Amino acid sequence: MIEIQSVGVIGAGQMGNGIAHVASLAGYDVCLHDVSRERIESGLATITGNMARQVAAGRIEDAERKAAVDRITVAENIDDLSEMDLVIEAVTENEQVKRKIYAQVCPLLKPEAVLATNTSSLSITRLAAATDRPERFIGIHFMNPVPVMEFVELVRGIATADETFNLATGFVKRLGKVQAVAEDFPAFIVNRILLPMINEAIYTLYEGVGTVDAIDTAMRLGANHKMGPLQLADFIGLDTCLSIMQVLHDGLADSKYRPCPLLVKYVEAGWLGRKAGRGFYDYRGDTPVPTR
Repeated sequence: MIEIQSVGVIGAGQMGNGIAHVASLAGYDVCLHDVSRERIESGLATITGNMARQVAAGRIEDAERKAAVDRITVAENIDDLSEMDLVIEAVTENEQVKRKIYAQVCPLLKPEAVLATNTSSLSITRLAAATDRPERFIGIHFMNPVPVMEFVELVRGIATADETFNLATGFVKRLGKVQAVAEDFPAFIVNRILLPMINEAIYTLYEGVGTVDAIDTAMRLGANHKMGPLQLADFIGLDTCLSIMQVLHDGLADSKYRPCPLLVKYVEAGWLGRKAGRGFYDYRGDTPVPTR
């Protein structure tokens, strides 16, 4: 069994920079890649800011922050990931995009390297079949925001080897995360339960049962949720919510997973939530304002 000492992360967005953050703090050498230097620099700025907040809150020492930042290197070219022991793909929830990345990166990796995906809903078995190493492929699904959330789903494909699973388990443990093993079914555990709830909240809005504010207040105070479902949808990204609902609907062929037409309309409008400035709330002012 190889020992994971270096981690490549493909995608410097919300999830990717969070994975790079926690891996570097855990002592791994991290190589962060994205399609442009600008996106990588943005990801590094997020990591630096989040680590500074951890220092200010007393969760880590400043020396730990400095050492962790020094362990992160920039991979402007995907070739720079060739010597990594573990490569984690954390790009958009689009199967064709992921397959294209695997076609690029697999020929570059050393034979013993493990390739993982942070997919939140797609079939690990099907993604693994698009690589040259299905036995060394696994789903490692982090929760957002990665530095804060302590839970990780591990998902084996039908071909995933025991050695690969054991390596992933050790990696997650070293990060200080708690893992649960999910079977390779659409959306796994967390999103299989969470996204239909969010979709139902959107239906509740669509059918005029309550306003955005009423629905979120009801669930925060009536169900003791930290965040209302529409606020959470904006945080996740409405395009991601729609993608997961489509995976559930297509994969399980059950009408209860049909994406709400209002969710589809918001995505078509480009109102994707926080990252776009508008979703179920408008974030362009000093305080978020409901859009319905």
